[in-house]
Amino acid sequence: MPSAAQLLVAVCQFAPVADRLRNRMRIAELVDEAAGRGAALVVLPEYSSYFTDPMDASFAANGETLTGEFVTGLRGLAQERGVTIVAGLVEASAEAGRVHNTVVAVSAAGVQAVYRKQHLYDAFGQTESDWIAAGATGEAAVFELGGLRFGMMTCYDLRFPEVARTLADAGADALLVPAEWVRGPLKEHHWTTLLAARAIESTSYVIAADHPGPIGVGHSQIVDPQGVVVAGIGAGEGVALAPLDAGLVARTRDVNPVLRLRRYRVVPR
Repeated sequence: MPSAAQLLVAVCQFAPVADRLRNRMRIAELVDEAAGRGAALVVLPEYSSYFTDPMDASFAANGETLTGEFVTGLRGLAQERGVTIVAGLVEASAEAGRVHNTVVAVSAAGVQAVYRKQHLYDAFGQTESDWIAAGATGEAAVFELGGLRFGMMTCYDLRFPEVARTLADAGADALLVPAEWVRGPLKEHHWTTLLAARAIESTSYVIAADHPGPIGVGHSQIVDPQGVVVAGIGAGEGVALAPLDAGLVARTRDVNPVLRLRRYRVVPR
């Protein structure tokens, strides 16, 4: 296992479609590229298993379990390429007509962490809750790799600092944000500003993977604990890599101990 100082992370930007097999094939290509460039962790967007715009009843028809083809395929890729993969999927739920918007972290050993989106995108004229069942609050989705602890959240969750704070309270050194950040007026500005804000206030890395245009804003990024973008992608598909340094996290928290000095806790409602 690589040390934290050597841990390379890849963020992959691609456009999932309404074809589960095609998505799995594209993911395999991206993981191959990232692993070939030395990545130990590969982060893919929200809805990587299946996506169509606008959202419709086909999401429920294409929901999978955590032992289904998508997650099984990720485990196979992780084993073949010696990486851990984080990706969004459409997960079957107990609610008729609805699925979970889920993120999984998968290694060769199996599923390491599961996060179900808590804040649904009922904003900017969209109603994700028509098709998606919200995940439960109160438990942080975290896993460890190479001496670092990673926490998972999704897209619209980025607008709620409590989610990032909950992950920081669970010891996260880096926040992973698979997203489908819908394009619109000022949305690119919101995306980049909020990524930097979550990094600065949590003194954590933020690794965010978006869909490219024309639906997403693109600009997938790896942001360091001081809010500096250390790697990124433009508007199209691509892969960007950067090393994560546990020492930088420690030094940043020593100089700017906001997590220790804060006087409020996050309590779910």
